[in-house]
Parts: sequence; C-alpha cells; structure tokens
Amino acid sequence: MTHSTGAAGDAVLLLRLAGPLQSWGLRSSFNRRETNAEPTKSGVLGLLAAAAGLAREDPLDDLIPLRLGVRVDQAGTLLRDYHTVSDYRGRPLLQSGVNAKGVQRPTSPVKHTHVTVRYYLQDAVFVAAVAGPRALVTTLDHAVRSPAFPLALGRRSCPPTQPVSLGVHEGDLAAVLKALPWQASRAARDRYVRRARSGGRDGSRQAPPAGIDLPATVEDPAGDDVLHDAPTSFDPRARAFTDRRVRHCWLHVPTGFPSTGFPSTGSPSTGFPPAGDAEPGAPDDGTAHDPFALLGW
Repeated sequence: MTHSTGAAGDAVLLLRLAGPLQSWGLRSSFNRRETNAEPTKSGVLGLLAAAAGLAREDPLDDLIPLRLGVRVDQAGTLLRDYHTVSDYRGRPLLQSGVNAKGVQRPTSPVKHTHVTVRYYLQDAVFVAAVAGPRALVTTLDHAVRSPAFPLALGRRSCPPTQPVSLGVHEGDLAAVLKALPWQASRAARDRYVRRARSGGRDGSRQAPPAGIDLPATVEDPAGDDVLHDAPTSFDPRARAFTDRRVRHCWLHVPTGFPSTGFPSTGSPSTGFPPAGDAEPGAPDDGTAHDPFALLGW
C-alpha cells in the first residue's frame, strides 16, 4: 500500500469537528436528508470557504487542490428527525414539477401536509486534517479562528463547539492525524477510564491504555476506494462535484493517559480536569470559552 506525502512547503491544518449535532450530506432528496458517517470533503471545504468569507458563487480554485484526512475519535449515534411541512396560509401544497409555462400545479389529490425526514449524527467528534501550501493553510487557520461567516458542521443548524482549529502542523496527513492525542469528549473518556478501572478477568485494576486505535479515511491518489464528494462549485444554480480516491486505515493514537497507574489529577473518578475546563487543544491561558461545557462535552 502506498502512502501519499505532502509536497515541499506544504503544511497540515487540524480541525476538531465536534458538536451536539452534525449532518454531512452525501445522498439526499427533497424529503429525505441523509448524513454520511463522517465529514465529507464538500462539507469541510464549505466550512473553510465560510470562514474565509467566500460567497457561494465564488470560484474554489484555491480550495479544490487541498487534500483531506478524517479521523473518527467518537462515532456518535444516528438521530432521525421527523418533519412536516405545510403552507401557513392553509393552501394546498404544490407539486415539485412544473407545467409547460413553468408554473407549479397543486398536488392531486390535494395535499396539505408533507412529511420529510432528516438524519443527524449526535455526540460525534472528528478530526479533519487539511493539507496544502503553507501560506494558504496558515491563512485558513486564521480564518477559522476568526470566521467571516458562522461555521457549521455540514448544515447551518449544526454549530461546532470550540476550539475548531487545532493549529498548523508538519508532516503528511496520516502522520499528523496519528500524532494528535485522542479528542473524544470528556464523557466518552470518563467511560473509557471507568471500563479500565473495572479490572481484568483476575479482578485486578487495569491502567487505561496509553494508545487507542481509531479509524481514518485519508485522501490518496493510489487509494482503493472512490468518494464522490469533492466540490468544484458551490453555486446554487450550478453545484458540481467530482470523485477523489481515498484509503481507509487504522491509526494508533495517544490517549493522553499515563502509561502506568491511573490518572492522579483532576476529577476523583477519572483524573480529567473538572467540567468546564477547556477541551483538548484549547488555549490554557484562561481565555477559552466552551458554551457546551456544562453539558459534559
């Protein structure tokens, strides 16, 4: 298996994509909005375009060549959201098609309510690695930290928790993703430690492993899988996508736990900092603010 490597002068921007809800559309229809199991390239580039202040009609010449890797730190669970749509004036709903004059006709038989289903990922955490020219990647890092437009995890109704940017790093996609410590939520890490505390078959207490295996998808010209999620235009009147090749792998990632014994600082139950402290990767200068900290994220 071959591994793609960054060109000289390239750098990697790491993004922590976490929030109560995420939705990364790959195949959707008018009344059924599905979500991919992990962030799509169109979704990640859309977030970067919003941060940089690009309009939907603007060309994506700088963003298209960027290479993407995604690590699944916390898979989350699937949420099915039930919707109904109706006309507030009480009128019958119109058909999606139009007649020869371009006018929508009323539904037949008359329909006043339409059912739509939308899917989300809840309690998921991903790390996205975006590789490209250092100057561009550094500019995008500044943009994510001070975005021109609100950032969203696939859909506008899905805001991210902070921090989103984990900084600019050296190395290729897989190496950078492998080096970054586990970014799962505090609640997930608490459960991980409690399972270790429960002991082995002989009843002894086991120390939390220093590493954990996480699945990842890395963009690779020699990859054995093809995804149709690389955008060439976000223009609502001319949205277009193309294929990209990827490889799927497992990365052994540091957990941040000590290699022997149990964590001895922080909360008595797990050794993590008390709820409300910054998530991994957040600045520790007292300026970090996480509005979801009280929810146990």
